[in-house]
Amino acid sequence: MPSLPSLDDVDVAGKKVLIRADLNVPMQNGVVTDSTRIKRFAPTVDNLVRRGATVVIMTHLGRPQGEANPHYSTQPIALSLSEVLGRQVTFLSDCVGPVSELGLGKLPVGSVAMLENVRFHRGETGNSRSFALRLSVHGDIYVNDAFSCAHRAHASTHAIAQLMPCHAGPSLLAEVQALETALATPKRPAAALVGGAKVSSKIDVLRNLCSKVDYLIIGGGMANTFLAANGIDVGRSLYEPGVLAIAQSIMANAEKSSCKIVLPVDVMVANEFSATAPHHVSNIAEIEPLQMALDSGPASAAMIIDILKTCKTLLWNGPLGAFELEPFAAATNAVARAAAALTRSGDLITVAGGGDTVAALNGAGVADDFTYISTAGGAFLEWLEGRPLPGIEILRSNHKQRLGA
Repeated sequence: MPSLPSLDDVDVAGKKVLIRADLNVPMQNGVVTDSTRIKRFAPTVDNLVRRGATVVIMTHLGRPQGEANPHYSTQPIALSLSEVLGRQVTFLSDCVGPVSELGLGKLPVGSVAMLENVRFHRGETGNSRSFALRLSVHGDIYVNDAFSCAHRAHASTHAIAQLMPCHAGPSLLAEVQALETALATPKRPAAALVGGAKVSSKIDVLRNLCSKVDYLIIGGGMANTFLAANGIDVGRSLYEPGVLAIAQSIMANAEKSSCKIVLPVDVMVANEFSATAPHHVSNIAEIEPLQMALDSGPASAAMIIDILKTCKTLLWNGPLGAFELEPFAAATNAVARAAAALTRSGDLITVAGGGDTVAALNGAGVADDFTYISTAGGAFLEWLEGRPLPGIEILRSNHKQRLGA
């Protein structure tokens, strides 16, 4: 794939760098409650300042529907970033117009400023060229460092990249490199583990992956649907009768692509969705009418681990069971710990993403051992579906045009 333009060889001294970050962080009563994204972003700001740049930060927060709303102000984010950086981050109470233009004009070289929420203006989500023009006056160079927003063609991620010299930030580059390593050019054999509740929410993901990997491991409620499609009576387990034909077509396509679909051979069952409900392991052919399969069983976990020992790459999205209930986290924990051990030994490249996945890996205590963990959400899923991401494609296109010129 065409490369993305990085900042490594760009002379930023004395220039204003307008950078799009994703600092859409959890807030409560006007205070940041989880600064993980801010801490990840801070080294990029620090590096640019050390190289002599003035840094102007754009981000969104929540969904204010194109109206100014103090509940979604980015001022608390500016305060949190100031604490992390150990330097002042000047907050500007609008992202376009006199307030931001005059405020930035007064800042000395080497300063850091944060604009108010770009989604306070309808032009942002409308990908308005005129709104992007108003944003562009704040910088000499544009940088997109928000992979998690790259699936949206918004003014601050798409239209603006057509108006000024544009580059990919280090976080965005790291994300793209990790995903391409896991999906576009994986070391083989390659496996994908996809879990979660519903096949219907990941049809395109499954269809794309079965043509990309050697093993497609399916867990969670999704596995129940595939088992039912194979004629297994899953009792009262969560499954989707309406997509059995789709599950069968995915299995047929996988076979054509020489991709082996891996389904549970045993499951942990209970009569209630409760952490205190009596539960036991059942062979998939012996699930009783009132039982629900709430986790893959120990034989299934062992089978997956044996497969991973033969693989070089693992892409993970979704848990194997109802991991939020302790009795039904065993398979997810066992496989996660095995994958982490293989990663530590250098035998497996592990790339994971999705909110439940990150929570499950944190619960297993192995998140720090994986090669890369994405927190991108929707952009991560769309990448797995094989869709082009507008925020990435515009950077590639512009870079290709500049190289051609």
